[in-house]
Amino acid sequence: MVGGGQDAFIGAIHRLAANMDGLIELSCGALSIKPETAIASGKALFLPESRTYLTYEEMIKAEAGLPADERIDFVTIVTPNFAHFAPAMMALDHGFNVVIEKPMTFSLEEAKLLQQKVEETGLILCLTHTYSGYPMVKQAKAMVNEGKLGKIRKVWVEYPQGWLSKLSEREGNAQAAWRTDPTKSGKSSVMGDIGTHAAHLAEYITGAKITDVCAELNTLVEGRVMDDDGAVLLKFDNGSKGVLMASQVAAGEENALRIRVYGEKGGIEWFQHDPNTLTVRWLDEPTQVLRAGSNYAHLSSFATHNCRTPGGHPEGYLEAFANIYRNFALTLNCKLDGTTPTPEMLDFPSVEDGVRGMAFIDNVVASSQSDKKWTP
Repeated sequence: MVGGGQDAFIGAIHRLAANMDGLIELSCGALSIKPETAIASGKALFLPESRTYLTYEEMIKAEAGLPADERIDFVTIVTPNFAHFAPAMMALDHGFNVVIEKPMTFSLEEAKLLQQKVEETGLILCLTHTYSGYPMVKQAKAMVNEGKLGKIRKVWVEYPQGWLSKLSEREGNAQAAWRTDPTKSGKSSVMGDIGTHAAHLAEYITGAKITDVCAELNTLVEGRVMDDDGAVLLKFDNGSKGVLMASQVAAGEENALRIRVYGEKGGIEWFQHDPNTLTVRWLDEPTQVLRAGSNYAHLSSFATHNCRTPGGHPEGYLEAFANIYRNFALTLNCKLDGTTPTPEMLDFPSVEDGVRGMAFIDNVVASSQSDKKWTP
């Protein structure tokens, strides 16, 4: 693991998720840019002193020099956006597969270089777009793919948060500080942090690609240097239209990610605060409520493959995160064993999703700054 030490937020989430299915062992880490924190974090995680590194460069070089049966199989990168590209590129250069936080890189140019490197090496890169790991999101995707809703016409996706409703970056909040700093987060704060999740979810469920955006970005908290709110009109390559809203200043909201997709025959709705439920509204039939962990006869193999508990036992954010790690690990095991992974195993975000996410950020910013209506 690169980053994710004791003074970090997302590292512990990654470790819990990676550990959930017993497929992955944390073997080494460069857990902080602060040497004392890196060492203390390694001890707390029971890592050997010899494999608790002070820099990712030291870690990758040392691990690459170990015998094949001792060295790591992949590197997971859980640092802020500006510190994604260099360790990912170095890991791929030294033959290691990569799991990486989103957005994949600091810039679109970096994302394209990573994609090129993945293609050159044949290694696997997994991007942790967590929400695609929920079983009922996978059920929604399967229903769209099977044509049950008919031709898709409209997508509404929204991600309101309220945690940046105050100038928290000036009040000692480290998470707010780097996310609202353009030298660390990139071109956009709100679209880089949560808008990319919404865009990925829209593409993941519909199977369609966003082709054009018409965007407005806003900075609503006085004194903030980056955007904290925005809305985007979307065009998709299947002819459907969409609306995307992302805001970090919706006071009182937590992580209220919601998506609605409508076709000729009906529509589906999924809400992260009730993740086990998928609501299906039919044009000529009563509304249907599908639940994770029950009525398996009505669920796709992609949904059931990612369910862990019996019906009525909530599966949430950690399980969704773990599904991404599990599917990546199962795919990597197949690669190491020379066997063929199933489509269900291969169902995790890839380097292509990472490039599309960075292209989304770039073009939303360009659209917001432009007098033109649409930006391809």
